[in-house]
Amino acid sequence: MGIGTFVNQTARPITPPHRHKHTSTGDLILIACVIALCIFGMLMLYSASTDFSYLNYGSQTFMFNKQLIFLAGGILIAFAASRVDYHLYRRFALPLMLVAVALLVAVLLTKDLRNGAIRTFIGGSVQPSELAKLVTIIYISVWLYSKQEYLHDISLGLVPLAVILGGIAGLIYLEPDLSATITIFLLGGLLFFLAGGELRQIILFCLVALVAGWVVVQMSSTGRTRMASYLAGLKDPLKSSSHILWSLESVYRGGLFGVGIGNATTKLIGLPFSATDSIFAVIVEELGFVGALGLIALYGILLWRGLVIASRAPDLLGSVMAAGLTFWIIIEALINMTMIIGLIPVAGNALPFVSGGGSNLIATLTAIGILLGISRQSGQKAPADSNERRSYSATVDLRRRDRRRSVSRPGRAASHQR
Repeated sequence: MGIGTFVNQTARPITPPHRHKHTSTGDLILIACVIALCIFGMLMLYSASTDFSYLNYGSQTFMFNKQLIFLAGGILIAFAASRVDYHLYRRFALPLMLVAVALLVAVLLTKDLRNGAIRTFIGGSVQPSELAKLVTIIYISVWLYSKQEYLHDISLGLVPLAVILGGIAGLIYLEPDLSATITIFLLGGLLFFLAGGELRQIILFCLVALVAGWVVVQMSSTGRTRMASYLAGLKDPLKSSSHILWSLESVYRGGLFGVGIGNATTKLIGLPFSATDSIFAVIVEELGFVGALGLIALYGILLWRGLVIASRAPDLLGSVMAAGLTFWIIIEALINMTMIIGLIPVAGNALPFVSGGGSNLIATLTAIGILLGISRQSGQKAPADSNERRSYSATVDLRRRDRRRSVSRPGRAASHQR
């Protein structure tokens, strides 16, 4: 089922708030889903991190307690974000982007090398690339919203977008963080599509992104090593990297129902980054295929509610921003889970709400807060100064009927409309 078809089916005429499962807090189903993900994440983090925490910090609960603090802070930030009118981001998008760029540059200047990469500072506690991904979605949503009239013009639409994405992705690549670099380009292309970009431009963007991705991999020793290991593993799983071999061992041990929470052994004898990048392998080993499906189902509910919020947003800004934030979380989850079972090259990104790490958890919860803020305005009229009030569903529907140009704007003369 395509995105347009799904959103058209979920879109409904404006009805009383209780029909949409919305309250003054936001989408209740989304809130319940996120609570379930956070509780599940804390449980699995405790199971995956006790031995590592004891060996490295002298306390079995060190990582758990630290993550609990980040969770509390993230919830407070999410609550604050849910009370903010998302139209205010039009005013603060540029300052936020400048702050994100400054933090990315600061990381490179501090040269705090950890696990072969320079991604953090302040003792490894802050990872600006997570903030950069969130801010990029906000900034690109605002930028596309303000440039609606020019999206059909490659020189005024696609080229400036590519420059913006290239600048942010380039700084992240220098760390190096290949998975975050690829995520930035994926989100940029997706947002351009959702905002009404023409099909020929989207195809061009994808082709350029593929070529750029190949060049990035060839220029990076890490990228070449991971790609070579990935290709070798596709031909013969026994020739995969040790990371993937230990992950597949976890999957094999887990079977259908798992060995039980706390009883995994690969996290003790060889699985790298068991509490962060590889925590999905621990989940599969301890809870089995059934437990993994349960987690995937929660992400599926999050995707569903995010797209519903996008389809019911008052204007295109809310629609694109909500869809972008939703797809960001889902893309991160998909990359992490498919990497663990060897379907894609090894990537160092977190599993949202589950992996240990404060930067990702806080950024993800902030995204949820913004989503809830958009859902609170479901069914309301766009601001009086808004020059565009099309819903996300209308955008996709009309673009399918007329792929040769963007949708006619309300202010255009009737003679110019089809």
